[in-house]
Amino acid sequence: MTKELVVITGMSGSGKSIALHALEDAGYYCVDNLPPELLEPLLALETGRGERKLAIAIDVRSGQSLPQLPLLLHGLGDKGIALRLLFLDANDQTLVRRFSETRRRHPLSLPGETADAQTLTQAIARERHLLADLRDRSHVMDSSFLRSAQLVAYVKELIAAPSALLTLVFESFAFKRGVTLDADYVFDVRMLPNPHYEPVLRPLTGRDQPVIEFLDAQPDAQRMLADIEGFLRHWLPAMARDHRSYVTVAIGCTGGQHRSVYLVEKLAAMFNADWSSLRRHRELDGL
Repeated sequence: MTKELVVITGMSGSGKSIALHALEDAGYYCVDNLPPELLEPLLALETGRGERKLAIAIDVRSGQSLPQLPLLLHGLGDKGIALRLLFLDANDQTLVRRFSETRRRHPLSLPGETADAQTLTQAIARERHLLADLRDRSHVMDSSFLRSAQLVAYVKELIAAPSALLTLVFESFAFKRGVTLDADYVFDVRMLPNPHYEPVLRPLTGRDQPVIEFLDAQPDAQRMLADIEGFLRHWLPAMARDHRSYVTVAIGCTGGQHRSVYLVEKLAAMFNADWSSLRRHRELDGL
């Protein structure tokens, strides 16, 4: 039986097909829209095919069999299968826009419904309700502001992290574009001194040495860094004991360019010696 399984689920229009293609490029055997009741037969079939890595996508297209999925997944750990659950999400406004642009019909649209924003929003609400349990069990990835290439890179980076260890994902974002949906913890650092108001620093980012030196010299920035580090060091061992695979720590400032980027870089470097640490910069990675 295959030893590594990635299950991709999430909201319709959130990029599940893109994520599955990324895994296919990474060497996984991928199956889209697998009915939950065929999961165990598929895993048994893979027994005679060596140590092939497997990725499947399951979502609300499964219809009435979808509620079986959490129970089926729960028993896989006892069979020696390294399971990773990835939930693709996006905010309602983005999902409505994507469906409107592609003129696709939402899988939960009712017969006779027109594909306007109101009925799409109602279908999305129904889908969120049906997927709530799976979302709670999964690592959530917010694709609201991601280009396809960003999503592909993030998925590959995430899956490449060691499955046996807790992986920390440090993510910077701009509050002016909305709070990221995939965070386990959100820290607001907008009260810190802002390099944006220094003309020489304005075009730079929190990864550039002049900005680093500016924030290194700010007592409040160092206090914030120490407070976040202390909080995480206190609670991460408990989360690891609770068999968490991923923890996303989001740091937000006004523009997602200076302060949040600086803190993400610092924190990732601090924790990388003890935990597998990834870094993302939502506003910068898409440039």
